[in-house]
Amino acid sequence: MTNSPFTRRHAMGALAALGGSALLPAAAQPGAYPNKPIELIVPFPPGGGTDALARTLAEATRKHLPQSLIIVNKAGASGGVGWAELVNARPDGYKIGIITVEITIIPHMGAVRFTSDDVMPIARLNADPATIAVRHDSPIRSIEELLAASKKAGAEGLKVGNAGPGSLGHLAAVMLSDKTGVPFTHVPYRGAGPALLDLTGGHVEALSLTPPDMAAFVADGKVRPLAVMGAQRIGSGWEQVPTLKERGIDVQVTGWRGLAAPRNTPPEVVTVLRQAFAKSMQEPALKETMHKLNLREGYLDQPEFRAVMAQDNAMYRALINKLNLKI
Repeated sequence: MTNSPFTRRHAMGALAALGGSALLPAAAQPGAYPNKPIELIVPFPPGGGTDALARTLAEATRKHLPQSLIIVNKAGASGGVGWAELVNARPDGYKIGIITVEITIIPHMGAVRFTSDDVMPIARLNADPATIAVRHDSPIRSIEELLAASKKAGAEGLKVGNAGPGSLGHLAAVMLSDKTGVPFTHVPYRGAGPALLDLTGGHVEALSLTPPDMAAFVADGKVRPLAVMGAQRIGSGWEQVPTLKERGIDVQVTGWRGLAAPRNTPPEVVTVLRQAFAKSMQEPALKETMHKLNLREGYLDQPEFRAVMAQDNAMYRALINKLNLKI
């Protein structure tokens, strides 16, 4: 009886039910992460440096994750609209987001109801300085000329655009104004793309963004950077652009772009993402795109990135309170 076809057939079925999944690769097991596409929230409109980095990263990650990254642009409130969705998403790893330094800024201005502690950092992708620029046909050709023209313009100064209230560019221009005593009228936009279009259209006299945001416009000869706010000059065709420090202005403002998940995402899910993105960042095509966009390399894994976020959070909280920038 024990060797009958009926008994053997049922025994094999029971074995498959109990342990057959152990024979499958991890990615094929029911419930293994990820087993469906992952939504990547980009909290800015298409056309800026953050969006370009996200799309190139999504392509590079195809080799290192069994599922695709689906880009979803959720613009508004200097990133706040997209991050609010990220914060409130189910913490299962299927909705993650690009975060930027603004997530450590806008909560202190009262613009949103969440803080940077409400997301789980995955990794920092890059770091780059704030930049002051004018359109290509502007008579202003140096940071000194910009400051002189803004001072001459009266109490409100020149109109300086940025990617939104509380954006890195906004805070950078505020810090420059505070340091030099020169007034600016800060003009916020819903991202870098609209701000650049208005600069080239003559609606503002200058912009405060980051090099990747304006790289394509600079390469096309439509925008001329006057100074970067980093510790040193940068490359990729910007070698002649001085730092503010070189011009005797002690202002340094550095931004970053990274990845995050909702706060309570399981550690094992975050580990899968950390490993996949660390490999993706080494892909030659991604490195080439970053070079073309003037995205300075600055990859940091989760522990180091968390420390940077905490440091920036404390710095911008103090600055916003000092200059009374709450809205």
